[in-house]
Amino acid sequence: MTGPESEGLTLRRAVCPGSFDPITNGHLDIIARASKLYDVVHVAVMINKSKKGLFEVDERIELIRRVTADFGNVEVEAFHGLLVDFCKQRDIPAIVKGLRAVSDFDYELQMAQMNNGLSGVETLFVPTNPTYSFLSSSLVKEVAAWGGDVSHLVPEQVLAALTERLPQGG
Repeated sequence: MTGPESEGLTLRRAVCPGSFDPITNGHLDIIARASKLYDVVHVAVMINKSKKGLFEVDERIELIRRVTADFGNVEVEAFHGLLVDFCKQRDIPAIVKGLRAVSDFDYELQMAQMNNGLSGVETLFVPTNPTYSFLSSSLVKEVAAWGGDVSHLVPEQVLAALTERLPQGG
């Protein structure tokens, strides 16, 4: 092995969690910014068995891998359960979350405090780029389902997958 770990240095690790159904340019912006701050960024595609997504988990993982490939330090995998357990299993001390608005902060602060209390994992909040402050996967799916142009909201590969998956015009 070569690199920081072979020299006794610990890699700085963080996780960006979400359902990513599908990944948007807002998600990608947060992941890209985290990848500049950490040696390894884990993207945890959280599985919620009570929700039926537009894309299967394996499809989401593949899309995320494609759109983050150029970063060089992003690992993508699915996870079911508590995020703190994901972190413990991989020795990840930090969660990176994007905040779009004050309404996000209220909920995310509670989650951050719970996660820290359960395991000591820290949460870092990154303000969303104002260009994406309104953006969510749900809105992208709804607009795309009605035939709206979402090409500026998602990576090209995701747009192709959405176009293929959704009937146009609702």
